Amino acid sequence: MKVYVTGATGFVGGHVARELRERGADVRDERVDLLDVAGLERAVAGCDAVVHVAALYSYDAPAEDFERVNVEGTRTLLDVAGRAGVRRFLHCSTAGTCGPVPGRPATEEDVPPAWELEVPYKRTKLAAERLALAAKAVVVNPTTPVGEGDRKPTPTGRMIAGVARGRLRGFVATTGLNVVDVRDVARGHALALEHGEPGQRYLLGGVDLRLEDLFAVVARLAGRPRPCLRVPYAVAEMAAVAGIANRDEVRLARLPMYFSSEKARSTLGYEPGPVEPALARAVAEALTKGEA
Repeated sequence: MKVYVTGATGFVGGHVARELRERGADVRDERVDLLDVAGLERAVAGCDAVVHVAALYSYDAPAEDFERVNVEGTRTLLDVAGRAGVRRFLHCSTAGTCGPVPGRPATEEDVPPAWELEVPYKRTKLAAERLALAAKAVVVNPTTPVGEGDRKPTPTGRMIAGVARGRLRGFVATTGLNVVDVRDVARGHALALEHGEPGQRYLLGGVDLRLEDLFAVVARLAGRPRPCLRVPYAVAEMAAVAGIANRDEVRLARLPMYFSSEKARSTLGYEPGPVEPALARAVAEALTKGEA
């Protein structure tokens, strides 16, 4: 199978391209601007499948950049792939388009709370996902991937580095994350490309952890004291209003971000492993960078 992978220079995309190669795919991974129609046409020519991982993952970029990359970029790539006769399109979305929901892990049948759609990243990822589903793409929804190779880094990578280097000493008490090894996410992409049903979405997650517990694991792996400053959500909101904390990150911390991967397990054969080895790799990389 000949596959074009977007975002292969990024964290998740790099792992996805490597996983597909190890499974025998002929992977094209050249970086092309998502609005460069001619460049995309060259990239997808002769391909059996497209795996679209590229996206703008940030909480401080201009709103128009999210629209350009996440929405218009996805629309353009879908159009180019359709005209080229690409048989299979796999779109990497985010678990955030499925929730969170109060009181339980969210599933593919759920939707995010309305207030979270004020966050440009989340709003545009949902819009892009809807374009992909309408085009009968297979959609995967990773939770919070961690591991080696988050070089930019992503907001998740910055959070882990902040704890590992002793710069983050507190946590918002109301929230938690579903954390997953990025290698498992890459395997989930490969499984969805092979077995996923067009027009369906599949959550690719690992384990639900309170933010307090996640930070404690990262701190232990880094040989540092665990962050112990418990920040009530109301205090985090005031910090955001005052410009001390990022408004969008605070908005997303109102509920625990917990998700179920049961659909991917039962239909794709997705089986995530323990997350601590991935956290150890992420911490080791963060500490190495800190010494540079």
